[in-house]
Amino acid sequence: MTKKNAVSVNRLTKIYAKNSTNSVVALNELNLEVKEGEIFGLLGPNGAGKTTFINILAGTVIKTKGSVNVWGFDVDKNPRQVRASIGIVPQEVNLDAFFSPRKLLELQAGLYGVPKKKRITDIILKMVSLEKQAESYSRSLSGGMKRRLLIAKAMVHQPPILVLDEPTAGVDVELRQNLWENVKNLNKQGVTILLTTHNLIEAQEMSDRIAILNKGNLVALDTTKNLLNRIKTKKIIFKVNKPMDLSQKKMSGLSFTSNLSNEITITYERNKHKIEDIIGIIKNEGVEIIDISTDDGNLENVFIQLTKN
Repeated sequence: MTKKNAVSVNRLTKIYAKNSTNSVVALNELNLEVKEGEIFGLLGPNGAGKTTFINILAGTVIKTKGSVNVWGFDVDKNPRQVRASIGIVPQEVNLDAFFSPRKLLELQAGLYGVPKKKRITDIILKMVSLEKQAESYSRSLSGGMKRRLLIAKAMVHQPPILVLDEPTAGVDVELRQNLWENVKNLNKQGVTILLTTHNLIEAQEMSDRIAILNKGNLVALDTTKNLLNRIKTKKIIFKVNKPMDLSQKKMSGLSFTSNLSNEITITYERNKHKIEDIIGIIKNEGVEIIDISTDDGNLENVFIQLTKN
């Protein structure tokens, strides 16, 4: 069964005019599709156009040209249906300090016109693990709880698509893990997740597919696995029983560095050499290998490669 597109944009362009002679292209002819049920990562350095893209989906920024379709609705022709199909979780924590989570969610549902009979406040509080804090003042919640409450607020109208804008900015490691468990559970229940993040490890662990923006241009769009396969070099680190000097060794596609603690790092081109051949080179030097570790590179390598130009 083919999955429908949760979001599709075609030649989406946004130009901010500074004055009559000067303008900034925030998004340039952007084409991409987010499939129903996937976790889609949108990456890019500051000023790449991620927030502009989200604001266009949210209806708070008007595009210059191109088409935007959310859950089958055109953003120009059916703005109300688009807003009903999407829940936006902002970067900033903007909660009324004197409302309890339950009251905040009830108020938000009212703003969306959700009738009292159709509200699922208790279910949402449980989904984001806040049922025990349902009656506490928002100001007494921890940072991670406030983040989860923002996710809950975005879900009161039961949108099929959830947009998380830098959801773990300024959140510590434990809270981040907790937040991701919540997001993964929502995704398992069928919610499509669109995520923007600066945290490349986070994107690598969470996303099925990733789009990388740079200066308003789409520079990559692929599965996380395929993006990682773009890394041409790998590293292998050997711990050996005595010092050895490999600096004179010259081999195509290999580079050697060693340090005082008998560690040798070899960087090699993955399509030219096999690990067993490299182990053979070290053994031929008459040393004993105590430990081996490898570094396959990560999304950061791909990101730098694609955005440095």
